[in-house]
Amino acid sequence: MAELHDLTALQQAEMIRQGELSPVELTEHYLRRIDRLDAKLGAFITVTPEIARKQAAEAEAQARTAREQGRELPPLHGVPVPVKDLNPVAGVRCTYGSEAYSDHIPDTDDHVVTKLRAEGTIMLGKTNTPEFGLPCYTEGRLAPPARTPWDLDRSAGGSSGGAAAAVAGGLAPLAHGSDGGGSIRIPSSVCGLFGIKPSRGRVSAGPLLHDVSGLSTSGPIARTVADAAALLDTLAGPMSGDPYCAPSLPAGDTFLAAALRRPAGRLRVALLLTPPVPGVELHPDCRAAALSAAELLRELGHHVEELALPMDGSVGRAFTTVWDVMALTRPVPPGTDGLLQPLTRHLRERGHEVSGPGFAEALYAFRMLGRMVADALLAPGEGYDVILTPTLAQPPAMVGQLRNDEDPGAEFAGLAAFTPFTPLYNATGQPAVSLPLHWTDEELPIGVMFGGRYGEETTLLSLSAELEEARPWTGRRPSVW
Repeated sequence: MAELHDLTALQQAEMIRQGELSPVELTEHYLRRIDRLDAKLGAFITVTPEIARKQAAEAEAQARTAREQGRELPPLHGVPVPVKDLNPVAGVRCTYGSEAYSDHIPDTDDHVVTKLRAEGTIMLGKTNTPEFGLPCYTEGRLAPPARTPWDLDRSAGGSSGGAAAAVAGGLAPLAHGSDGGGSIRIPSSVCGLFGIKPSRGRVSAGPLLHDVSGLSTSGPIARTVADAAALLDTLAGPMSGDPYCAPSLPAGDTFLAAALRRPAGRLRVALLLTPPVPGVELHPDCRAAALSAAELLRELGHHVEELALPMDGSVGRAFTTVWDVMALTRPVPPGTDGLLQPLTRHLRERGHEVSGPGFAEALYAFRMLGRMVADALLAPGEGYDVILTPTLAQPPAMVGQLRNDEDPGAEFAGLAAFTPFTPLYNATGQPAVSLPLHWTDEELPIGVMFGGRYGEETTLLSLSAELEEARPWTGRRPSVW
């Protein structure tokens, strides 16, 4: 017999609308699983049972009233959605993954939290993240390492590693994540999930955490494409003061509707297998994942053509420059520098060495890259519709494998080699998704990534749903499930 966590988020929401499931019952189910499994998975930094129970009771009363009055409820009303611990929730500890903020309690909600509250979702807690979200693993000092449920000796990735561990381990039906260099897509890949980095400006980063570089955005991590689309509908939309704003959907359209329809006609797909970081080797399992996805696309009637982009390392250097500066944007409380982890201190030291013109030149390089990709690959009517690559260059890493506290400079170079494909879309602002279409002989998930035209998440969602239907992945269960 299926348990509640076997259901998708949308199935849970439909049962709540029909009065067949109580948000209180659902919340208690997940709180029990967190209590039993989180020490193994390292999914949460802070669990908020009192808030969750209060919100669940309110959601249950609202659902009852809506049924009596014949009113519609938001698509995810009553469904638990934890928030990554880089995003403030008023009155709840927000550590940013750092000991320097271990006792920090903000008094303002992030805009994504405001939207989640308005839709009637339930906050189970704040998910685990590395210090300031800087590395692509989640191994801080405030919680156990976030581990992929598919092999508890391996990392859940980062920086949304806690969010992915929670969803893949059945501690939440879906989760909020954020992505500045791949931080939604990396953990989605290593945890066997679907994740989407929206277009720049699709989801507000305000009111406090605006990223002047334009690299970072919030987005969904989920087990299914439709669940992720529904959460993107919840999170999307401009807010006052936003510096960027993605194109609006056509009137009456939603991301969920896009996930439920199939691509309009035959898509042209560019397959890129050469990592855009010089000297990086692509693991055979990651190559096999992309080639297998390409073959599936052909079987479904799409045109796939393998290409190679000229890369001279300039984009990597620009990204490193911006990342160093962005490591400085989180002010550290006086006297707490010694609490920072070695990689954070290293990046902040390098950030102090970047000049104003140097930072501007790096941002200009991003804009030129975006123009090159748009003109050379994704030009409407004459270019490709989407770009296919592996999500990562290597299979899921062992816990501790990517860290090098003795030489953080070498560690950062290793992180770039592990994730050579993902930062491209943070630099250009285009949307990108990671799909769990491939599994190794050891039952480890290997993600493949699709990037699309700016503002066209709907194409990625409809294509992803078609691939999900052709090669379903939700029937797989990790041992902790």
